[in-house]
Amino acid sequence: DIAFSIPGVDEAMSFAEVMKQVKSTSFQTIVFDTAPTGHTLRFLSFPSVLEKALGKIAEISAAYGPMINSLIGSSNDIMSKLTETRETIAEVNKQFKDPDLTTFVCVCIPEFLSLYETERMIQELTSFDIDTHCIVVNQLLYPKKSSTCEQCLARYKIQQKYLEQILELYEDFHIVQLPQLTTEVRGVKALENFSKMLLEPYKPKHDEVDHNEKR
Repeated sequence: DIAFSIPGVDEAMSFAEVMKQVKSTSFQTIVFDTAPTGHTLRFLSFPSVLEKALGKIAEISAAYGPMINSLIGSSNDIMSKLTETRETIAEVNKQFKDPDLTTFVCVCIPEFLSLYETERMIQELTSFDIDTHCIVVNQLLYPKKSSTCEQCLARYKIQQKYLEQILELYEDFHIVQLPQLTTEVRGVKALENFSKMLLEPYKPKHDEVDHNEKR
């Protein structure tokens, strides 16, 4: 009752259980595809929240051990479980802050709000001591040079404005530029082709405007 009266601890405990399952697997790489900024920051704060919460519970148990024993019997099993969980979370927290084990890849689109959220995310990640040095800029338009589509050209100009800001703000980051696709990325083959663009710079076709050429 005491533990679950702490705001957000139910989600944090679920996170802890997931991390225990991760520890028991033989995967070399684990990828967390996180939710938008607010949810992600809450998720990343769980290790610290849990460590503090379990530390407080341990203090209460140490201070009121006899009372707890008289109410529910021996508290050894409970404390053993809490200690085990706390150790797991401490290990996870340590791994999160080790740049050789964990990095965070920010994904954004070249728009004001997305740029703002990315900056907020990077500042928070830095405060958590979590490594981040890569940004994926998605949904970039490469209109044809002969295009007469006013919406496409207007969108292109807006994207250029914020893409240049991203490149200037994060000049020491690895920036990956991905084009707006005309089909959904579904199926193994499509995923394989899409993954290549994450590793190799997209090269516009001869009749498309090249962002880098324009700059």
